[in-house]
Order: sequence, then structure tokens, then C-alpha cells
Amino acid sequence: MKFNSWFVSSFLISLIVLIPVITVFASFFEATSNYYEILKNTFLIEYIFNSLTLLLSVLLLTFIIGTGAAYLVSFYEFPGSNFFKWALILSFAVPPYIYAYSLTAFFENYGTAFTILKNLFGEANYNKNIPKFDGMFGAILSISLSLYAYVYILARASFLYQSQNLIDLGKNLGFSRFKSFFKVILPAARPAIVAGLSLVAMETLAEFGAVDFFSINTLTTGIYNSWIYFDDLAFANRVSFFLLLFIFSLFILENLSRRRAKYHFNSKGGFKQKEKIKLFGIDAYLAFGFCFFIFFISFLFPLSQMLYWTIKFPENLFDLKITNLILNTLYLVLLSSLVLIIFSLISNYGNRVSNNKILNFLSTLSISGYAIPGVILAIAFITFIAWFDDSIVKSFGFSSIKKIFIGSVFGLVLVYFIRFYSLAFNGIKSGYEKMNISVDESAYLLGYSKRKTFTNIHIPFLRNSLLFIIILISLEIIRELPITLILRPFNFETFATTAYISASEDLLEAAAVPSLFLILIASLFIIVTSKYILRENHE
Repeated sequence: MKFNSWFVSSFLISLIVLIPVITVFASFFEATSNYYEILKNTFLIEYIFNSLTLLLSVLLLTFIIGTGAAYLVSFYEFPGSNFFKWALILSFAVPPYIYAYSLTAFFENYGTAFTILKNLFGEANYNKNIPKFDGMFGAILSISLSLYAYVYILARASFLYQSQNLIDLGKNLGFSRFKSFFKVILPAARPAIVAGLSLVAMETLAEFGAVDFFSINTLTTGIYNSWIYFDDLAFANRVSFFLLLFIFSLFILENLSRRRAKYHFNSKGGFKQKEKIKLFGIDAYLAFGFCFFIFFISFLFPLSQMLYWTIKFPENLFDLKITNLILNTLYLVLLSSLVLIIFSLISNYGNRVSNNKILNFLSTLSISGYAIPGVILAIAFITFIAWFDDSIVKSFGFSSIKKIFIGSVFGLVLVYFIRFYSLAFNGIKSGYEKMNISVDESAYLLGYSKRKTFTNIHIPFLRNSLLFIIILISLEIIRELPITLILRPFNFETFATTAYISASEDLLEAAAVPSLFLILIASLFIIVTSKYILRENHE
């Protein structure tokens, strides 16, 4: 086996990213406090039951919304169809916890709905007639309407690459549109839809902000509470172990589905461009109504609610240190993006030039970090630093290093790196897959070293991929809550943490301003990336 600097660098990067996973599994056998026995006999079953209820409900709702919307914009032409094909992904700009704030603010007693009814019809006791969206139902709606775009994007990609020959097959068999959808179109898109649902499942199990706001006991909140309120890292890791096993199962399922994914049929007649059916009359109104309702309820509704409260309570806008929040957010985004891009480039190039099976396996395993909930990563990181500090650093007589990693920007960026390494690694890998290895061989023949080939040929070639990755990473970091909440330095806030702190203190109107800024900034990133996400070529 030939070892070189690129191999060693790639190996070490993959190993660092795997540290939290190894920590969680190693900590499973550590002794826990009495809290574990108490919880095991009381609330543990409730944590598991609530997590499963939330998961299954969100999967069902995101499947219906995401697949239905993708089918309409892919197969039919109706008023607004070109607008909705990209507008429906703007729901990504509204994290579940901000949607939860909007839902509560609108439907609570004397909330926005009450104000609207009062202004329209005069004084009356409207509260008893206003539905309440809280608890489990509120969490299901908040998470579903924030995450359905995962299913929408992948289902739409699959529908887009289905050949007209497949549609004609259904017609020749005498199928109606309804039957053709369920018997022909949907089965062909199954791998893509399963991949989307797997991503939704991982995000649902990782969700902290919305379930914490609605006071629902899930495995994620159990992990957070066991550390924050009971100071029991060992038990937090034990619960994390069980949650990780389930998430890794979903991660493997998603990878297997993507490997088998086939977005068009290779028929003897070749790929035949699908012809969109133009809708008229009631059909056009129904298609428009469905897409507009999803767009309104998932994006315009929370945006309007936050804008309304910002205007109604302008003092919150002036009290908030907007400049500091913007600078803090940009600081984290730029620093994290730089670290992720540099090390993901090195790791990918190390895999390319080494072509080593062990390294490829380790790299594949290391990208599982994205599937791990942020709260687990943060707790595992603290556990590892505490163990390393007590067992290694202090045994050699050095001073504690905890302050360097815990409660610092350095530690925060390091955990961001682990969490979002998958996005950067896979993005660069997909760019490399378009570059034939013969390019490298030609460069070597011209006298280029590996380093010079990397800097002068590969990086310029990957320029567009790198820009796309930076935007995706920025979007994720802007929305990220539990990692920032746990590991941020004292008095260092972002839009996400400021909104969460205000909401946790029942000051929803104060949470509106940071939430509004977060939505607007995230929307800008999504609009920029939409041309990459919604590509319509048939290569």
C-alpha cells in the first residue's frame, strides 16, 4: 500500500469527522446517574412513542405534499406553473422552529387571527372558535411544511426525466390519468421519493427547536435535557446511541435507494421529451389552487406573520442589535465555508490520487455526519473534549484545553465542519465525477506535480460546484440551532439563537424580527441556488 501526503491528509480528515460517531458508540458502556433508571421506568417509552408518531406523520404529509406538487408542475401546464416550480422550494427558508412560532402567534388566544376577526366583524369572543395548532399536531405541521421540499425536489427530478414513452405506455394500456399516476409514473419515481423521504426522516428525528417549543418529549429533547438539566453526558450519549442506530438505518436506505435510482427508462426508441399537458377550466383552477395553497401556507404565511409583528412592535427592531447579528452570522458562514471547502477539496483529491478501497470506505462512512442530529454532535464533541482533556492533556501536565473548544467560535466551526462535511464532500465529488482521470494523466505528462495539477487544473474546473456548495453551507449554518445554542461563546448570538431565546421566554413578538431576517436571508440563498436545483437538461 502506497502512502503519500494526500492519502494521509484525506485519512486524517475522515477520521476527525468520525470522532463524534465513535464517541457516542464508545460512551454507551459508561456508567450513568440515577436519572437513567428514573427515565427508563417513566418517560423513555414516551420519548420513543412521540418520536415515532412524529416521524410517521411527517413522512405521510411530506409524501402527499411533495409528490403531489412535483407531479403537477412536471406533467401539466397551468397558470403559474413556471413560477411554482421554483417558488415551492422557498419553504426551505423557514426552519420548523420559526414555522412553529408563526403557527402559535396566529392561532393563539388574542393572536393575529383574533385581531383580523375583530377588525372585520367587531368585538366578540372569537377565541373559542379559533382552532389551536399546538402540541404534536403543531409540530407535525411545522416540520412537514418546512421539509416537504426534499421530496418535491427529488420527485420532480425523477418525473422530469421520465420519457414520454412511459406516459404513452399507460395510455396504450387504457389507464386513466389517475391510474397511470399510481401504476406507471409513481413506481418509476420510487427510488427518488424514498431518498427524499429518508432525508425528511433524518431531519425530523434531528429536529429540536419545534418539538422543544411545543413541549413534546422526543429522543432529541431527551438528549438535550439529560445534559442541560441533569448534567449527565453518559446518559445523553446512551440515548444518542439508540437514535443513531435508527438514523444510520435510514442513511443506508437512502444511499441504497440513490444507488438504484433510475430517472428515465432506456427504451428502444430512446429518450422522448415529455410533453406537458395544458390544463383548462376547473382542472387548471384546481392545480393552481393546490400549488398556491402549499406556497402560501409554507412560505407566505410565516413570512407575513413575522412581518406583521415586526411592523406592529417596531421597538423590537430597534432594540435588536441587527448589525452584530449580521456580522456574527457572516463570520460563522465565511469561516465555516472556507474550512469545509479547503478540507473537502483535499479529502476528495486524496481519494482520487490514492484510489484506495480502505480510504474510500472511510470517506463514505465519514459523510454520515449530516445524518446525525446537531444536538448529538454537540454533546459527543463535548464528551470527547472532556475525555481528551482529562485523560491525555492533564496526564502530561498541560493546562486544560476545554476553553479552546467549548464555548468558542473555534469549537463551533469544528462541529459545523463535522455536521456539514457531507454537503461539501459530496458536492465536490459530483464535480470530480465529470472530470475524466485522463485529465490528470495528461497534466502529469506535461510535467505537472500532483499539487500543481490540483491548484491549476482541478480547482478552476470545480469553480461552479464550489460556489453552489458555499451557498448550501451558508443556508444550513444560518438555519442551524442546537449546535450554535450549545457551543456558541458567551454573549455571541445569531438570528436563530436570538429567535429561540425570545420564543422560549414566551416573547413571540420579540422573536419576529430575527425570524424575519433569517427567512429573508435564507430566501435569497435559495433563489440563487434554484437554477442549480431545478436544472432541466437531459444529460
